[in-house]
Amino acid sequence: MARLISFVLATGAMAAAVLSGSATAFACGSNGYSYAGLVASQRAFGISAMVTSVDDFDILHGHVAAWVGVGGPGEGPGGTNEWLEVGLSRFPGTIGSDVYYEVALPGRYPVYHQIASSLPAGKAVEVAVLEMHNRPDHWRVSLNGRLVSRPIRLPGSHDRWSPIATAESWDGGPGHPCNTFLYHFRRLELAHAAGGGWHLFSGGSRIESSVTRIRRSPSGSAFLAAEGRPSFLLLPSLTP
Repeated sequence: MARLISFVLATGAMAAAVLSGSATAFACGSNGYSYAGLVASQRAFGISAMVTSVDDFDILHGHVAAWVGVGGPGEGPGGTNEWLEVGLSRFPGTIGSDVYYEVALPGRYPVYHQIASSLPAGKAVEVAVLEMHNRPDHWRVSLNGRLVSRPIRLPGSHDRWSPIATAESWDGGPGHPCNTFLYHFRRLELAHAAGGGWHLFSGGSRIESSVTRIRRSPSGSAFLAAEGRPSFLLLPSLTP
């Protein structure tokens, strides 16, 4: 999905406001986008996580998603847009979640690839992006330990990016209310070498806004990401 997350990379962690009442009373982030997640504090060669949609809230407009990935707007050669992400997504009128990955190459529109559909709430998937061993700038996507993409060349990406794990919402346009989501990220890991070298995620910066919250585990390698009053009510009863 087209992402507007560069402000996070520029400013670091954002403090979440204490919310009361319905989240629909607030503007939904920058250009209708809002985020709740973590950005790594160091460069890495990949990122993986177990991702679960805790509940299938109604999506009236736009989309919601939960993904891990690298790159971003302005992160490619010459300030171009370049990224690779994989995760879960939901759209209005659909049953359950898609499993997808998306590629943005410099000077091209992002391309969305559906891997699976109708995944029910509560079903966990393990998703990862990883730079290939001995092939700088070439990346693969995996689902539940199985490769699901061809080698993807991301020019200038070798040893440059700090990976991201985040939930995302787009409200569909002006005048639409915020969406509601509640995602669980577990066993979050970073690759410290091309082709592998996985270690549990620690440290990093929080990605939050006035309409989102995250709740992180003591170890730092798991978190819950929430938007909307229904998910905020559930959040205290859940363990990251």
